[in-house]
Formats: sequence, C-alpha cells, structure tokens
Amino acid sequence: MSNLTNTSTTGSNRSANSDGSAVFPAATRGPRLSGMNWLIWRQHRAGFWTLLVITAISVAWLIQQRTDLTNQLTTHGWPDSSPDKWLPAVHPQRFQLVSYGFGFIPIVLGVFLGAPLLAGDLETGTAKLVASQSVTPSRWLATKLGISALVVIACTTALSIAFGRWWGPVKYEPTVLGWSEGTAFDNTGPVPVALALFTVVSGAAIGMLLRRTLISMVVTFAFAVVVQVVWHFQRLNLGHVVTITTHKGIGPTTSPQLPEAALEIDTSLISGSGQTYGWGTCAHEASQKLCTQKFDLVGWSVDYLPISQMSSMQWFGSSIVFILTAAVAVFIFIRGRKRVV
Repeated sequence: MSNLTNTSTTGSNRSANSDGSAVFPAATRGPRLSGMNWLIWRQHRAGFWTLLVITAISVAWLIQQRTDLTNQLTTHGWPDSSPDKWLPAVHPQRFQLVSYGFGFIPIVLGVFLGAPLLAGDLETGTAKLVASQSVTPSRWLATKLGISALVVIACTTALSIAFGRWWGPVKYEPTVLGWSEGTAFDNTGPVPVALALFTVVSGAAIGMLLRRTLISMVVTFAFAVVVQVVWHFQRLNLGHVVTITTHKGIGPTTSPQLPEAALEIDTSLISGSGQTYGWGTCAHEASQKLCTQKFDLVGWSVDYLPISQMSSMQWFGSSIVFILTAAVAVFIFIRGRKRVV
C-alpha cells in the first residue's frame, strides 16, 4: 500500500516524453547561503541587518534631502544666479549635523562590529568548537572578515555616494561645508569606506589579542579615536600645495585672485630677490612705503590647495589606509593559524 502511494505521488510530479520516458521538473531553488557563510551570517545577523536597515533609511533620507535642496535652489535661480541669491535657501546647520554624525561611523563600526567579531567567539569558546571541526582556522577567519568587510563596504559606499550627491550642488560654498574639512572630506569618496574598514579590521585584531569582548571594545574605541585624530592632522598633507605670486606691489588690491573654493594655506610678501616675508612684516614699520623700500617688497606669494585636488587627495589617503588594513588582515591570518583558540 505504501509503495502504491509513493508511486502515485511521484508520478504526479513528472510528465512523459513522446517515447514514454519520464521527465522530472528542474529543482527551483534560489541562491542561498550555505556552510560556513550561512553560519557566520546567522551568528552576526542582528548586527548585519541593523546596519543594512539603518543604511537604507539614511540613504532614502539623503535622497529626499537632495531633491528638496535642488528644488529650493532652482526657485532662487541656481545655478545661473550668484550665490548671494540662492545661498539663503540652504541650511548649513543640517549639513553640519549630518556630517558630524557620519564622522562617528568608523568608530561605532569598529567598537560594535569589529571588536566582538573574534573576541566573542574566543571568550565564549565557540572558536574551540570551530577548531574541532573540519573547517580550518584560515577559512573561519576569512569568512568572518570577508562577510563583515562586504557589509561595511556596501553600507559606507552607499552613504558616501548619497551624501556626496546631497552636498554636490553647494560644494563650492565654504560657508556650507569646507571641502578640506572633515565634515565634507571624510564623508565623501573612498574615505569613509577606508576609515570604517580599517577600524573594523583593527578592532577584530584587537579582539583576537585581548580575547575579551568588553575590554576589546574599550581599547578599539580608544584606537579609533586616535586614528581619527591622526587623520585630521595629516589630511592636508595629502595634497600638493600650489603657489601663486604677483609683482604689482603690496597694496590690498594687488593680492592674487585664487580659484573658486581654494583653501589658502599661507600668504607672504615677496621681495625682488624672491625672498618671502610674513604678511605682517610691515605692521610695525613707520609707513608701508618705507617698509617696501627697506625689504624691496614687490608683491605677494600665496600657497593654496585647489578643490580640484580633493578627489586625488581622497584616493591617495584612502590607498594608504587600505594598505594598512590589508597589513592588519595579514597579521590576523598569521596569528590565527598559529593560535586561534
């Protein structure tokens, strides 16, 4: 009776060719995670899904802000009219608040995603269970870091593109966001991706060394803050300073005209022999005429960074950070192969 039922059920799911042979339908199964990939995703799914959902909401909000901004600017004659006509329609405070918030993303990801990534398994003993199976430590580490890196890259890239498009129409106005400041420079292009990925991988390395989740999070927080401070002081060193000089005297109307949105680094007085003096050299002289004759001053020398270098500066700095990230990842694999538990 069971054979008959089984045969009938099987027959209902197949058809026959003209020669009488049975044809079974192809299995319809979409792409799904399996094996170690499924295990790692399930283990950290709460953090991954939280990050993805927050990113999706943030990107949707930024797109709406971009649409509202362009509509307001267009009604005030942008981009054909002068900035003094359409600039009042911009809300710099909103840009600044959002950019400040985005600046904490690398720190938050390093602390709450990177630090517990390996420390949690080492502290609870899950790593010992993995080591006792057929999975090699290298594969376990590669899957852990690989899936986490993909999620971080996807989220930070989406946020970077969305924020860049929102800021794009007013990027030449330093009163909104200065392009050389962290509020704009660190939240667009490859920079947020590089910084976030570096703090996450470094947090994982810290967790592997300390083997305790809480202390690893504390140390990672301090490390991420130091990274942000170092990056802040080295940001302008990524560019090539351009110098422009004039030889039309040192009057206030003879200073050189810089390109739009250029960042002025230093201003000096220049003599006929090419020697430079501080712009306040004549402040304590009896008269400007006597000062000009005394130092043989003929014009101005101004050092600046043009906004056209922003993209190259971002990629140059991000490349350095990516190399450091790769070095930390190599350290994790070398250390993990020797002592994963």
